[in-house]
Amino acid sequence: QVQLVESGGGLVQAGGSLRLSCAASGRTFSSMGWFRQPPGKEREFVASISWSGTITYYADSVKGRFTISRDNAKNTVYLQMNILKPEDTAVYYCNTGTLRTRAGDNWGQGTQVTVSS
Repeated sequence: QVQLVESGGGLVQAGGSLRLSCAASGRTFSSMGWFRQPPGKEREFVASISWSGTITYYADSVKGRFTISRDNAKNTVYLQMNILKPEDTAVYYCNTGTLRTRAGDNWGQGTQVTVSS
């Protein structure tokens, strides 16, 4: 099973930006996605990308602010997050086998993103 390691989380002020990375231990010939779990809430879909990188999906709450991309040569998926809001505060998880907005079975350990107002 491919292992996923997220990085890039941290503390940022509202309006700021962060870029998350998800490095896979091997090639992932599958679509991938990002999910997040805000404090006290259920895990929710954020964005997904096809293996080719040509098809992407976004949650309405992040559309226009977040961009998902991937570099298959580096086995890495990215989430560029701009114009961050306090409600974006969550643990962000990388996922493989994501089908549009539905999660696959393989998860990373998560990275904390905190947006201060």
